[in-house]
Amino acid sequence: MAKSLLQQELQKRKPFECPEQEVTLNLLRTADFVSREGHSLLERHGISGQQYNVLRILRGHRETGLPCQKIVAQMMTQTPDITRLVDRLEAGGFVGRERTEQDRRLVIVHITAVGMDLLAQLDEPVLNMHRGQMKHMTRAELAELNRLLEKLRRPVTEAVVSVRKKACST
Repeated sequence: MAKSLLQQELQKRKPFECPEQEVTLNLLRTADFVSREGHSLLERHGISGQQYNVLRILRGHRETGLPCQKIVAQMMTQTPDITRLVDRLEAGGFVGRERTEQDRRLVIVHITAVGMDLLAQLDEPVLNMHRGQMKHMTRAELAELNRLLEKLRRPVTEAVVSVRKKACST
């Protein structure tokens, strides 16, 4: 049997232990290749991928802002250190914070005009990067890939939601 592309790239002499192992490693390798270009683009604008993710989330809530816990829940990759991430964005003038009158312990994070301007500069280059990375795939292939990735992730997502609901009800 011919070696898979992943076997060739990793210079693996023996077959993978099982298809699940190959799929997992293929996902990790592909995610690394796809994200590397994005990280480079964002670094040229002085922010990290996680900071970009936070700014995008806050742009979607620009009228109301969000507390840190809600930002973390919407992030693409979970971070245990949202406070430091927001600190760096605030130091750059991209976000602001304010305490609520109802609960002085609750801090709401808002995107600033500077943050909105940065996202406006990045919108087109980021979309072009995504399109360029996947230009060799048809719309049908992209839809199928999305469907399969969601199918793979669904049980894990449902388990996380279930744990959060239990934690909130106690």
